[in-house]
Amino acid sequence: MENVTILNDNNFDAEVLQQSDKPVAVDFWATWCGPCRMLGPIIEQVAAEIGDSAKICKLNVDENQAVAAKYGIMSIPAVLIFKNGQVVDQFVGVRQKQEIVAILERVI
Repeated sequence: MENVTILNDNNFDAEVLQQSDKPVAVDFWATWCGPCRMLGPIIEQVAAEIGDSAKICKLNVDENQAVAAKYGIMSIPAVLIFKNGQVVDQFVGVRQKQEIVAILERVI
């Protein structure tokens, strides 16, 4: 988890919306969610592979309901890709590492 930033309702704007030099991927998840637990290690692998060209983050929706509500997160795991403070791509469900890397590389 060393390459993954943990987000909350308080640091979301500073860590995601005010980040303008690279894309930010945010994994919306919860501890009780089986598919979220499957995606977690994949997100960590993506963070290790993508390096400094994108920022990889996780946000627990149970502990941070304001941000989840703001972005209309209804199903998890959901990953939103931000660039210059705007959502530029998103997906719901488990994806393979290379698919997530390819999505990020399109917006880098």
